[in-house]
Amino acid sequence: MTAISREEVAHLARLSRLAVTEQELDQFAGQLDVILQSVARVGEVAAEDIPPTSHSVPLTNVYRDDVEQPCLTQDEALSGAPDAAEGRFRVPRILDEED
Repeated sequence: MTAISREEVAHLARLSRLAVTEQELDQFAGQLDVILQSVARVGEVAAEDIPPTSHSVPLTNVYRDDVEQPCLTQDEALSGAPDAAEGRFRVPRILDEED
């Protein structure tokens, strides 16, 4: 027994604005049926005592502590820039927008 009919596939194709042939309707109905059966099988395996998770293994934060350290001054950072203006790096415009 198929979970999706070719009429439902045709309806989905119309909603998606996809042009499909009669042969493709049969092919897609079979493929979608396999997908729907697989999803249903996963639903059967899921147990109520198992909490939902976003990852199969626990994730840990790998960021280091935010500790203030000595760094370049603004003048030192801009000293190697090919073009600087008003204390900033000056770069070529890439969009045609007006200021």
